[in-house]
Amino acid sequence: MPSVLPDGEPMPEDGALPLDALREAGERPLGFYLHVPYCATRCGYCDFNTYTATELRGSGGALASRDNYAATLIEEVRLARKVLGDDPRPVRTVFVGGGTPTLLPAADLVRMLGAIREEFGLADDCEVTTEANPESVNPAYLAELREGGFNRVSFGMQSAKQHVLKILDRTHTPGRPEACVAEARAAGFDHVNLDLIYGTPGESDADWQASLDAAIGAGPDHVSAYALIVEEGTQLARRIRRGEVPMTDDDVHADRYLMTEQALSAAGFSWYEVSNWATSEAGRCLHNELYWRGADWWGAGPGAHSHVGGVRWWNVKHPGAYAQALGDGKSPGAGREVLSDEDRRVERILLELRLVEGCELSLLKPAGLAAAEKAVRGGLLEDGPYTEGRAVLTLRGRLLADAVVRDLVD
Repeated sequence: MPSVLPDGEPMPEDGALPLDALREAGERPLGFYLHVPYCATRCGYCDFNTYTATELRGSGGALASRDNYAATLIEEVRLARKVLGDDPRPVRTVFVGGGTPTLLPAADLVRMLGAIREEFGLADDCEVTTEANPESVNPAYLAELREGGFNRVSFGMQSAKQHVLKILDRTHTPGRPEACVAEARAAGFDHVNLDLIYGTPGESDADWQASLDAAIGAGPDHVSAYALIVEEGTQLARRIRRGEVPMTDDDVHADRYLMTEQALSAAGFSWYEVSNWATSEAGRCLHNELYWRGADWWGAGPGAHSHVGGVRWWNVKHPGAYAQALGDGKSPGAGREVLSDEDRRVERILLELRLVEGCELSLLKPAGLAAAEKAVRGGLLEDGPYTEGRAVLTLRGRLLADAVVRDLVD
């Protein structure tokens, strides 16, 4: 979850939503995101709403402690049930992210999932994912998660090279993420993701190829690969500004993306979103697809964002303030915005264009349609799908996705 919250209108103390947001709810899937804001150490590139023990010391006291965090978050799940009223939808996806969720005992993650099951029910084919730091799990931990209802796990690998991990301030040892995949498989997880980051200062083409080879060799059914974004205020940004490490340019990012597509395609992976590849449709991350397709999700936890029926809101950032609000019987929401029809149209284009299925041309205005025609001629959009009423990015278009989107939303 981003560390900076947007502006917005005040959130009602009881968290109530406009009636329009709950109409036709049964037509959209419902997911839950559970944010665990704790990390053992802060990675130099990270701009998420996370806290180390040192950062929390003397800031929120016992309320910010991870010892009672599961019980606090469960209170928000119960609040969600009250706010959504008689919404009949069972939950389709649950995603536990962070931070490092697996710093909590496995039993706590299972309790949090159990609260959602109790309050809402889980769909028969519910996808239940947790992120994990490779050094924070072992076979017994993974087995407890699997027995408790988790069926997908995502490991933060980032790189297979020690000097790259050092620049990122990652603390796991090379080879550990690959071992985690084997341990997850042995525990009964059918779906396993490895997260990679390319474009770290000091990373060579050979380093990135080694990371790709290691990830593929580990045998996950899903790989996410993201270009490193240097966020202002992070330790890495300060190091670059001081000239201690070089900034990676966009051409290098493009070359690494092409390497990624080539390696993963050759290994049987197919892209289904600009930064995500899976070995089968079943291996896709359904929870992230809820985001990309504008479905409904409730984000529980400090700084978590939610969206239901065109209303988007976000929680207070600090774990202590979050716990205090729930303890007082109030919503932890810090603000919200009600999206207009135009807002939702633009967001659909922004997000759906990133998917392999693309977005419907019917979403585009005349200027956007003209831009789409130009993009087809320029090799940025596929010709075949365009004639069938869809805008679908080519490989070259994926490299320039942000620019294509800017033209299409006009």
